[in-house]
Amino acid sequence: MKSFLLCCVLIVAALQRSFSQTTHLPETGLYSCEGDILLLLDSSGSVTSFEFSRFLEFIANLLYPFALGRGHLRVALLLVATTPHLEFSLDIHSDLESLLRALESVRRLQGDTNTKAAVEMAHQLLLEVEGDVPKVLLWLTDGIQPGEVEEPMSKLKAQGVHVLIVSTIHGDYNVLQRVATPPLESHLYSVDIDSIDIITDDLREAIIKIICAEQLSVVHLTSHSAVLQWHPVLSSDGGYYELRYKAVGESHPEKSKVLPSTSSRAELTRLQPDTMYTASLRPESNQILFRTLSVKFTTLPVRKDVISPAEVTLSDHGPHQVRVTWGPLQPALVQRYRVEYGAIPSGHVQTVTVSNQRSSVFLRDLDPGTRYLITVSALYVDGKERAMSVTACTQEAPLPPLTDLQLALIDRPEGNEVQATWQANTEGLKGYWINWKKKSSQSSQSEHSLSSAYLPPSTLSTRLTDLASNSRVCVSPLYSFGRGEGICCTARTNSD
Repeated sequence: MKSFLLCCVLIVAALQRSFSQTTHLPETGLYSCEGDILLLLDSSGSVTSFEFSRFLEFIANLLYPFALGRGHLRVALLLVATTPHLEFSLDIHSDLESLLRALESVRRLQGDTNTKAAVEMAHQLLLEVEGDVPKVLLWLTDGIQPGEVEEPMSKLKAQGVHVLIVSTIHGDYNVLQRVATPPLESHLYSVDIDSIDIITDDLREAIIKIICAEQLSVVHLTSHSAVLQWHPVLSSDGGYYELRYKAVGESHPEKSKVLPSTSSRAELTRLQPDTMYTASLRPESNQILFRTLSVKFTTLPVRKDVISPAEVTLSDHGPHQVRVTWGPLQPALVQRYRVEYGAIPSGHVQTVTVSNQRSSVFLRDLDPGTRYLITVSALYVDGKERAMSVTACTQEAPLPPLTDLQLALIDRPEGNEVQATWQANTEGLKGYWINWKKKSSQSSQSEHSLSSAYLPPSTLSTRLTDLASNSRVCVSPLYSFGRGEGICCTARTNSD
């Protein structure tokens, strides 16, 4: 528990200044993809102490949703100075807490900007390690006199390393354009250090596309089923995925599924136990040619001494919900599963019946702050029945989190700004979600862009710029179980 609290404190500290344009709030360990990323951080005398600390905060914000360690994302940090210094190598940090502690202790070296020597060392670190996984070099620099980096960077790229660059606006942009791996719009960013947080989500998405999109992984496996997962690469309005699979050595033709472009996972059922399978996923699009992803896995053997349900677990707790999961799945032996639940001590018992292919169910419309008895029963084909019970406690209903949202107009020569301020009960909060309409950059003033941002729970005010006329500004609380009810106000600007 102490480790968890320390981890949360460090995350909040790292994110306290972030103001990211996102469409969702990432969760720790959300992206479990295998790859290596080397952070090449300019630590020379041309980088101020403030810039250096902001780069470290940006790194913490950028990486915290990833699962870390061997088999996931491995992270190394190499500092650029007169002589490059390896702060930590790829296999050092296997969890977020360890990485954040290491970032807190990093100190600026100063000296000359000998990027060429650092890139040559990066070549050894990335290409002389075991494992054929996607590799990324993320270079964070002020861009001042980077040195003769084009040749060593070209060697890295020629061997499959993706070079992504974040530079403050006083850098040599022409050199950086030649060094970064295309497409430049998602792999090269030039931004003022005070506003570096605005690129966090775009850069993270670029890393995800490199590391996660190149893999088809098995995230859940039983004796008769497998759940495959991938990072979606198709647009929501076009294309489809074709998934094929078969047992190794089997004479029967491959089985196939066609999945919509929005899919990111698929469950294969009615598999044979203790059998090796191959699966391939081909994204089909009329616009871009994608490579076929593949994976090989072996289903679990059927243990005759284990009778389902042998384990029942609970997750996704909220005031009105809980997910119940059981195992192992035994579709060849079980006709169906029955889930019964009722409040303790004398609540009305409700029943949900699910097929023998499912191993979980979401119980909704529960009472907050209530203890429930949940029983999962398996009805076998031979008429026998086995049951297992657990108790679950729903979360207390949150107190009204937000009160007194106020919008104050700040008249500035370059345009209207609005200061949004609110009062809040921060107990249990993970942050805030704020939405507003921004003036369109197009000539037509009738079209406006909808903007949104995540703010950490310690934030009770923020400044919004270029608001559309009569824009609604809404602030909502974020909990571990989702978004709570918020408050909205209409911003009145001088253009009104």
